[in-house]
Amino acid sequence: MEPETPTPYSAPGAAAWPPVAVPGNPGRREPEETSPAETAETSIPDPEPTHGSVLLDELRQQIAKFVILPSPEALDAVTLWVAATHLQPAWQHAPRLAVVGPAKRCGKSRLLDVLTETVHEPMLTINTTPAAIFRSITEEQPPTLLVDEADTIFGTPKQAEKNEEMRGLLNAGHQRNRYVTRVVGNDHTPHRFATFAMAAIAGIGDLPDTIMDRAAVIRMRRRAEGEKVKPFRSRRDIPALHDLRDRIAAWARPLLDEAAGLEPNMPVEDRAADTWEPLVIVADLAGGHWPRLARAACTRMVAAEVAAEEDHPSGARILADIRRVFVAQREVDSLSTEELLHHLRQDPEAPWSEWGRGGLTARELGRMLREFGITSGNVRMADRTQRKGYMRNKFLDAWRRYCPTVHPVDAGPVLREG
Repeated sequence: MEPETPTPYSAPGAAAWPPVAVPGNPGRREPEETSPAETAETSIPDPEPTHGSVLLDELRQQIAKFVILPSPEALDAVTLWVAATHLQPAWQHAPRLAVVGPAKRCGKSRLLDVLTETVHEPMLTINTTPAAIFRSITEEQPPTLLVDEADTIFGTPKQAEKNEEMRGLLNAGHQRNRYVTRVVGNDHTPHRFATFAMAAIAGIGDLPDTIMDRAAVIRMRRRAEGEKVKPFRSRRDIPALHDLRDRIAAWARPLLDEAAGLEPNMPVEDRAADTWEPLVIVADLAGGHWPRLARAACTRMVAAEVAAEEDHPSGARILADIRRVFVAQREVDSLSTEELLHHLRQDPEAPWSEWGRGGLTARELGRMLREFGITSGNVRMADRTQRKGYMRNKFLDAWRRYCPTVHPVDAGPVLREG
């Protein structure tokens, strides 16, 4: 007889940190230094495993046979995402799985091959129109969308503009009760179509920001020398994967109402919590080591994407680099536009010296910062002259919101000596 659903494994904000992966060998793990809070967290014993824990272990092994994921946490996340597709009616949010890589032959399509045979009601879409997709989605038992070659849809600004309806569909379908209305029939009667469905999207390069923000992001890599996987052969491998899929569905089906009522403690907040909650609930229902692994994967993978966003020039990178300039200048009250641009261009690891034809310009800097509500103005310099520039206090709110890990901003300006 299976034990009851275990109580939530961790308190809010306290993430369990497992050993980290050994580079080039995702199957092995090494110990990592932990803080006192993390040590206390890992001292909590794992709940009793259920039959679901055994099924998740088996699914994890099957996925790892055919695909090398970039980390153990990524493998855990994919495993939990597959199981969560069999409980879609329970979820308020349908997490996306963004399977992206920098080049061809990183294993993206092979992962979709395995997902196709293990998720609930797969709907593989290559060059499928948005109209056909939302006409295939039902509210009671939505399919699982599997979108391959997404770079042919969103790869260039022109392609993205042409496929704006697809992006809107994938964004709307992340949350329950977001519909699209279209006219149907000869009399053009308005009809409301459901969009809610879990989706895995694979492609070269990052997907649009609005999709990445709603996804567990799997950053695939090309296999290194010595990393081997089993070739995927439909006739030989699909029957075993279908058998496992059916056993997972049979385990999950009676837990639908229970899953819908759970509100687990999450190690992240806001949209990241919405996206990862179904995966954590599946882990809590399974018990064993899965509640710990799920929260560790959530914490690390969300943190990795936050760091990637801070490094992306089109995101918060400019704010992060300006924060570093103000720290290097001992938190002065203001900097002229000319001086700020000089310091930004001097960073050899930043893109600003090669931005455009001659480096980042005052006009382009102003355009970037206006997106965050920051504008230039007249500032008083040390020699008592006035120039166009930026005041430090105009950045404080944006720094706290978009790049909080770069440097704390609670302290006031530091006075210059002398």
